[in-house]
Amino acid sequence: MRGVVLIEGIRYAVGLAGAGFIVAWIASLWFAAPLWFLAIFCLYFFRDPDRQVPVGPVAVSPADGKVVAVKEEDANTTRISIFLSPFDVHVNRAPISGVVSRVEYRKGRFYPAILQAKSMLNEQNIVTIAGGGYCVVFKQIAGLLVRRIIFTKKVGDRVSVGDRVGLIKFGSRVDVLLGSDWDIIVGCGVRVLAGTSVIARRRSDRMMPISSNSDESVF
Repeated sequence: MRGVVLIEGIRYAVGLAGAGFIVAWIASLWFAAPLWFLAIFCLYFFRDPDRQVPVGPVAVSPADGKVVAVKEEDANTTRISIFLSPFDVHVNRAPISGVVSRVEYRKGRFYPAILQAKSMLNEQNIVTIAGGGYCVVFKQIAGLLVRRIIFTKKVGDRVSVGDRVGLIKFGSRVDVLLGSDWDIIVGCGVRVLAGTSVIARRRSDRMMPISSNSDESVF
């Protein structure tokens, strides 16, 4: 997965830098400067830092960003929506351990990801992970400037909580759908980190402690 992220970053950076040199040769360095700035930004954008994954009966955030909605879809399902700005890490991680039981890609439009009602019509990839008698669904939703979602796993693959599973380019959103057997422990406005921030705890195990490989808070 790290190789995929690195290649994407280099591909964009080389293309922009090359365009910058052409512009500099035809016009001037001043006109080329924005392209070189964007090339550097692409190297920054396609970063993939290591994360400390909590241990315990929990679901972690599949994406970096800000929680913009925690909404009951029906009596048995709660949706957590996480908005990723262009400055957030865009690598997605598995919210729980288990087997990828379903992957459904849907073509769509490209509304701004922050507009929840509109962005439900956007290009998206819907992934179901089943493990330990529980299922968690998360959606990789494209944003206004994005026309490609990357998911590196396939149906039948086993993943561990916090494993890298995909990437959404530039501004986007990730929705997590959790059943009634989960206690939601995040609220709107909270910033979360993929693979590190705990967003829910299994209800039957809610009195069990959560441990982590670091002394940092999960939020």
